[in-house]
Amino acid sequence: MTATSLDRLDLVLRTMAETIVENTVYFAELDAVVGDGDFGYSLRSGFEVVVSDYDTFDRTSAGAVLKKIGFVLSSKVGGSSGPIWGTAFLRSAVAAGDKTELNREDVIEILRASVAGIIHRGGAALGEKTLLDSLVPAIDALEAGLARQDAGPQRDAEALQHAADTATKAAEDTKPMLALRGRAAYTGERSIGSVDAGATAVGVILQSISAVWREQYG
Repeated sequence: MTATSLDRLDLVLRTMAETIVENTVYFAELDAVVGDGDFGYSLRSGFEVVVSDYDTFDRTSAGAVLKKIGFVLSSKVGGSSGPIWGTAFLRSAVAAGDKTELNREDVIEILRASVAGIIHRGGAALGEKTLLDSLVPAIDALEAGLARQDAGPQRDAEALQHAADTATKAAEDTKPMLALRGRAAYTGERSIGSVDAGATAVGVILQSISAVWREQYG
């Protein structure tokens, strides 16, 4: 049976949720270096619900399932992460609308909408040592890879892996940055020398998605 766009979206969202839950302690430890250490646990409180209840979600369209996840995260995730991640999903849901088939341009539009939601809710910008510093370069890399003229299933897998590698490197590149947002900003120059937990999480999530994608479709 040929996989539909919604099947692929299910794979991505399930893998994302499972990866976040599995890396709870790791993300919390990263956050504890200059923050309050609750990042991993805050995310887990929402994504555990996504993992356990996913089969009950309305998945009749891309927008429907993204909207549901956005509501779950907004209501279940504490601290600043809930509003930020929740808004990212809600904005992406608006971009996806009632589509049941997503082309490559749709995927990039949905991801860009999530970035716009993060910026709107959190007020952050590139270079301020946040998840944007790995997410935005990853989306740029994915867009470039998907735009290749020889695009196909194998090229899609390669584009996704390149995006994951870009996010991983970009997260490492946050180490010399001065944190200007979140609790880490209160530590001033102490924030220099450690990676941003959110940026690192983006890399870890994308690496997991890429591995599962290659196994399933690559």
